[in-house]
Amino acid sequence: METESLNRKNSSRKSSIVNGNGDATTKLTNGDGGDAAGGEGGAGGGGGEVTLKAKMSLLNGCTVIVGSIIGSGIFVSPTGVLMYTGSVNLALIVWVISGLFSMVGAYCYAELGTMITKSGADYAYIMETFGPFMAFIRLWIECMIVRPCSQAIVALTFSTYVLKPFFPECTPPEDAARLLAVCCILVLTLINCWDVKWATAVQDIFTYAKLLALFVIIATGMYQLYMGNVKYFTFDNSDTKVTSLALSFYSGLFAYNGWNYLNFIIEELKDPVKNLPRAIAISCTLVTVVYVMANVSFYTILSPEEVLGSSAVAVTYAERAFGMLAWTIPVFVALSTFGAVNGILLTSSRLFYAGANEGQMPEILTMIQIQRFTPTPAVLAMALLSMLYLTVSDIFALINYVGFATWLSIGVAVLCLPWLRWAQPNLPRPIRVPLVFPIVYLIATVFVTVVPMYASPIETGYGILMILSSIPVYLVFIAWKNKPIWFQKSMVSLTHFLQKLLMVLGKQTKPAQV
Repeated sequence: METESLNRKNSSRKSSIVNGNGDATTKLTNGDGGDAAGGEGGAGGGGGEVTLKAKMSLLNGCTVIVGSIIGSGIFVSPTGVLMYTGSVNLALIVWVISGLFSMVGAYCYAELGTMITKSGADYAYIMETFGPFMAFIRLWIECMIVRPCSQAIVALTFSTYVLKPFFPECTPPEDAARLLAVCCILVLTLINCWDVKWATAVQDIFTYAKLLALFVIIATGMYQLYMGNVKYFTFDNSDTKVTSLALSFYSGLFAYNGWNYLNFIIEELKDPVKNLPRAIAISCTLVTVVYVMANVSFYTILSPEEVLGSSAVAVTYAERAFGMLAWTIPVFVALSTFGAVNGILLTSSRLFYAGANEGQMPEILTMIQIQRFTPTPAVLAMALLSMLYLTVSDIFALINYVGFATWLSIGVAVLCLPWLRWAQPNLPRPIRVPLVFPIVYLIATVFVTVVPMYASPIETGYGILMILSSIPVYLVFIAWKNKPIWFQKSMVSLTHFLQKLLMVLGKQTKPAQV
């Protein structure tokens, strides 16, 4: 096979191996798996592997979670919760409960992540628990719609705020915004293909920038509280209908979306058993405190009517609080969204990689760049899909259609925890979560998914159709094993071509297969 000769040509390639402390080290191996110097017992003892390397520290893990959760939402439009609650105090309660709810889910994911130490997060957990069909439905919705759409939307937000100073009196041209969004995705794609350390450095820097902006807003808000500006903190006009509360929690939980992203790249985290739960606890606590205090700060100056009428609450707040320095907030929003695009790309590409490793995506996506040790094909696939969605006229509608499916699938992943306690009680569990936590999370998940389905039946119907679209894809490309010879040969030839073009190899040095 052509791939075998390609593998042998890389007669002195690097291979990632893991030492006793869980840290990745690098070793040169020859084409037969021995040491480059002629020694014995190379990586794998006979075939050698090219794998992802564990380069991420606890701090990197925290910035991945914080940077992925805090995008543009808290700066631009924290109006969804207020719209459905009707009062400031009830809105703040929803923000607090949403944060606590996310912490409970993250705590459950800590047990799952340390028990099933595979990249892919909930996809990997559903695969291990409920099998390939349920896992593929999750993979299809997340990889083909949710993640690329989310990245395209955040990149568009970035470009809009970068262009805003050049178009102060009007909305920036749509074509210019989309082209700049493409440039943003391309730059971050290059960084993520080049080195995981570069990608995490970008995540670190831009997470610090967005936290700095929020801390400045919180500091001015605390000063306003000290001055006694509390007139808007009331329960007046509270809407306590079940549907309204469910929709308000839906908006609040959407703002916290991203707390599970570190689980997607757990194979690249140093000492995951120790660092995963620590990163989750630190990050979720920090984000909850920052979100609640930022909302408190907004309401020290802005009335509920002003918040509901503003398209960018943080900008309106800055104009009132910062005066001549109000221009700094749009800059920080742009920095925040740039970091969020990087976080989505970093973690989503590993979902493509995990799906391909399970045979549910093209084999090329399992392969690692032999010099950079990054999942280059998976990163490129995510970037190309995101740029494709930038050509769609209304990509926001797609996210609305599958929003409930996202929370439903996370609920199914949390269901894996009690299910595995019953089905496989002897699995090693470095962390054991009290069963009350997944039970509470599952009850709340039913509440925030079923009630909005009743309140928004049309969007729910479109979402269900998108979920059902995964079934024929699964039957044709996954379940059907005896595909025509011409199809198999064409796929192998395409894989060979892409391997040579991208200089990538699979975990095991063997010919490409369908």
